[in-house]
Amino acid sequence: MLTQREILSTLEMLKNENLDVRTVTLGVNLLDCASHDIEILKDQIHTRISHLARNLVSVCDQIGQKYGIPVVNKRIAVSPIAVVGASMSSSQMVDVARVLDAVAAEVDVDFIGGFTALVEKGIARGDRALIEALPHALANTERVCASVNVASTKAGINMDAILLMGKAIKKAADLTAKADGIACAKLCVFANIPQDIPFMAGAYLGIGEPDAVINVGVSGPGVVKNAIDRAFESDSNLDLGQISELIKKTAYKVTRVGELIGQEVANHLNIQFGVVDLSLAPTPNVGDSVGEIFQSLGLLSIGVPGTTAALALINDAVKKGGAFASSRVGGLSGAFIPVSEDLNISEAARSGHIGLEKLEAITAVCSVGLDMIALPGDTTEETIAAIMADEMAIGVINNKTTATRLIPVPGKKAGDNAYFGGLLGQSTIIPVNNGRNPNPFVRHGGLIPAPIRSLTN
Repeated sequence: MLTQREILSTLEMLKNENLDVRTVTLGVNLLDCASHDIEILKDQIHTRISHLARNLVSVCDQIGQKYGIPVVNKRIAVSPIAVVGASMSSSQMVDVARVLDAVAAEVDVDFIGGFTALVEKGIARGDRALIEALPHALANTERVCASVNVASTKAGINMDAILLMGKAIKKAADLTAKADGIACAKLCVFANIPQDIPFMAGAYLGIGEPDAVINVGVSGPGVVKNAIDRAFESDSNLDLGQISELIKKTAYKVTRVGELIGQEVANHLNIQFGVVDLSLAPTPNVGDSVGEIFQSLGLLSIGVPGTTAALALINDAVKKGGAFASSRVGGLSGAFIPVSEDLNISEAARSGHIGLEKLEAITAVCSVGLDMIALPGDTTEETIAAIMADEMAIGVINNKTTATRLIPVPGKKAGDNAYFGGLLGQSTIIPVNNGRNPNPFVRHGGLIPAPIRSLTN
């Protein structure tokens, strides 16, 4: 394993390649804050979070300065609000979202996740109230992120929940039409959601997690790209097995950096350390692109033939390197393909190199799914539900996490641009096959049964 001195040497070597700790996420258990009285519930939520998170930002900044590597985002993830507020109405759920938003602002974190429901096998009262509240909760807050798990390999696919999510997404987009439907950028729909994701918008604190925990998300697509470029400059005859080994070694070093910083933050806050999530998560900044890695590997662009194989190589190498570096690797750990958040991928969508069908295909081997995809504003809720159902099927059958973050942009059509700002970036709106017509398939509802591979006991 790397010593602290070797880690610092690695940081020095990589400091100009966009290596960073993308997020330190504090998980806060709110289950014992539950109350039938909305005022008591809101007060207890506020008190619990403000107490545990009051020093999070200052400690992260202090540790980042100590090691010379920035902690870019400081975030909070809480227990599923559909469980915490199980007795609340949908309007009261919106009130809870406002409290989460207010306390997040007070402690100065970027986002707070956990406005979450777990409905893969059925929809309870609290789940339904939260789903109904989603459009207004996300449209009327700035920092609240939401996630809904609608499928799992063990339970199957809840088509009733997926159809409800199609309606919620359309309404959330309409409520934020002047901002290109940005409320939808804070909402993920999952199959097989992990309980310890530090990245937004999917982060929440699982039912089996401790009272408080620090989870770290480390990124560095620029680091991987530059490592590949240097290797080919030294030896242009490297084969893909050797490139895989190179990515694995790079991922190892980056993971060790993340664990070092996460452990120190946890020790300073006297909170249990959880996991390192090593995910190649891009930003709109130049040199911080997952899409550019594909070009370094010899492809014209992400989306052309060879893309799925290249992504499989990258994802596997990242996971192996991370797992070797730490016994505490968790979350998603792999490669993200968020269209609007990556300049290179956004350009590939604009130029026609990648479309919705290819994006769906590569989710069979990436870490997440259809992420930050701008759709025409007239895409129907049934079509959105059908897109989600397809993505959930990939996760359920392959026993992996998949998700969607779909944004139907009101008043805009395929080929127009959508602007979300900041880390969310911008993107060309992607055409959808049969996007405006009815889709009776999803209207049948019910539960698509779990696959035979779920019978593992």
